[in-house]
Amino acid sequence: MYIFDKISSLIWGKPLIALLLATGGFYTIKLNAPQFRLYRFMTDSSKNRNNSGLSQIRTVCMSLGAAMGTGNITGVAAAVAIGGAGAVFWMWISAFFGMAVVYAENYLSVLYSDKKSRGPMAYLEKGVGSKHLACAFAVMCVLASLGMGGMVQVNSFAESLGSLMPDHLLAAIMFLLIYAVISGGAKRIGTAAQTLLPPASAVYAVICFLVLIRNRSNIPGAFSSIFTEAFGFRQTVGGICGYGLSKAVSVGIRRGIFSNEAGLGSSPILHSAAESDSPYTQGMWSMFEVFFDTVLCCTLTALTLLASEKNTVTSAFSTVAGDSSAYIIAALMAVFAFCTIIGWYYCGESAYIYIFPDSPGKLFPLFFSLISAMGAVISADAVWAVSDIFNGMMAFPNLIGILLLNKKIKKE
Repeated sequence: MYIFDKISSLIWGKPLIALLLATGGFYTIKLNAPQFRLYRFMTDSSKNRNNSGLSQIRTVCMSLGAAMGTGNITGVAAAVAIGGAGAVFWMWISAFFGMAVVYAENYLSVLYSDKKSRGPMAYLEKGVGSKHLACAFAVMCVLASLGMGGMVQVNSFAESLGSLMPDHLLAAIMFLLIYAVISGGAKRIGTAAQTLLPPASAVYAVICFLVLIRNRSNIPGAFSSIFTEAFGFRQTVGGICGYGLSKAVSVGIRRGIFSNEAGLGSSPILHSAAESDSPYTQGMWSMFEVFFDTVLCCTLTALTLLASEKNTVTSAFSTVAGDSSAYIIAALMAVFAFCTIIGWYYCGESAYIYIFPDSPGKLFPLFFSLISAMGAVISADAVWAVSDIFNGMMAFPNLIGILLLNKKIKKE
């Protein structure tokens, strides 16, 4: 366990974070800050549907489901607890540059993806010309989907339930539910995400707003603490102040990347299922997902915690929902976790098919469902650490490909 934690910390250290931010900065300049054109795109965008692929809204819901997960609730609480309110500011910074990265990777995915290879596997093999890099990414993607995308999510949901349901019963139920959805392929996954994610997000947002209304007098102070603590202006002496600054920066940026997954390569795999073959369209929708996930949802969670002066979302919700808050959070965690699982399954399946193109079609869905369900009955501490490693390792070949193919990505 200790060695896994050390490796994870090494992989997710300053070099990877610097590479992600530098890539985001490069494409922000190269593409004339596409982040600022997002609002116009969203207001002018139309949704085209046909029978051969996923409608755009289903693709967005599937991709958002994979990115959001339980981390938007528990992860933000952990970021604020470890890095202080200033961590939220650095989550915004990671989202801003992450939007440029995710635009680039989705742009390339549309150019190179086909039925045999999707996302980074496609542009690493066909664009960069490296089958080895493509296979390395695919292996890490499969392992990350089983760990971070499956087992960890079920474990987080099981912990939120506490003793409300026996672990083995929960594992059996999760196995059946997961398999029932993922065995139907991309369309069923997209439909499930489109059905579950919007209402769950709406319920979560409404309760957060109710908490903020109840504690509205604390909202200005919450925003003030986000900006002042982001730059270390704490009412502490010099050494503590410097420590607070470094913690806010590192935790905020890392949690932001964990939350929106920009640069890790999962988003271009999911968007390769959409019917639109416009690189610009898929790039802009993927930027919206980063904005929605980190700037909107994570900020809403952080403000709810800071304004209510609580350490957990459950305790913050209890100020308006009373004893029902635990059940509400459990239900929301179930939906967010399930959407993450089925979204990450599609990523893992795409990578698995790339590695084993002749494998029986029903083998991976069964294996994925079984491994994911095991998260309800085993301790996930080691799984968290190992999954962090695979998740981080996905970024290196993906970012190499994005940078090497920069001439293929044009301004619209």
